[in-house]
Amino acid sequence: MDLEVTGPDDYGCESYRELFKGIMSESGKAVSIEKAKLVLDPKRPLFVFSLVLKSEPESKTVADAASIRTEGDEVHISISDERYAPEVLSALWKEYGREKVDQQTRFDIKIKNGDEDVIAGMQIASGEDAKQEIIGSLWRVMPEGIKARHNISEGRVITIAATE
Repeated sequence: MDLEVTGPDDYGCESYRELFKGIMSESGKAVSIEKAKLVLDPKRPLFVFSLVLKSEPESKTVADAASIRTEGDEVHISISDERYAPEVLSALWKEYGREKVDQQTRFDIKIKNGDEDVIAGMQIASGEDAKQEIIGSLWRVMPEGIKARHNISEGRVITIAATE
């Protein structure tokens, strides 16, 4: 991730650089960010944080995160994107109930009398939810005393401007 921090105080800029990197890393959002620019002007006060994401967050279905096949009266699911394993399992439990979902290993699941097409189309992640998680992480980086915060989000760019 390309990160630029500008402001009048070198120590403050470096502190915000480390805080931003730490929070984005802890939240798992650092891998989604291509570029970030933080503009710090505490005398005004004005803080502008802008991100360019590697790709626009989009909705994900079970088929996006797993391979699915039917054998007899069982649907077998092999999760290939481990980030979505909890969401896949949760969606299956919601649709079929815990008693019908047999989790053989962390990434291998089978469902008796399941419908492959229904399972493939189950939504496990929303693009809007992903953006909101990134915005929430950005808010954690912002100074606490700032009350007026404005979110601007379009496509791959997310910007938050905060001032008094």
